Amino acid sequence: MDLSTTFAALGDATRFAIVEKLLNEGELAAGKLQDTAAISAPAISRHLKVLRTAGVIIQRTDKQRRLYSVRPDAVKAIGVWTLTHREFWQQSLDRLELALMKEIEKK
Repeated sequence: MDLSTTFAALGDATRFAIVEKLLNEGELAAGKLQDTAAISAPAISRHLKVLRTAGVIIQRTDKQRRLYSVRPDAVKAIGVWTLTHREFWQQSLDRLELALMKEIEKK
């Protein structure tokens, strides 16, 4: 899984909202995702295609309905990346806090 493609797909507010809704409510038909944003059905379909292509969601067909859900592997990959980079960010924030405290003490 290419995380840069995943993050690029999630960088759009509408696509992020679609994924949030799927995470919260589970598998949904495309029609149930239309209230996610004030855009047309074809626009929602284009967003779903981007998310599918990025590997964030999967689509399955049930008779005439297309059902969408979040790929567990995508969520896991994002989680692993976040946790591995958490230490770096925490150390950076700790250094920033220390530098700020030193500046405050000088004054």
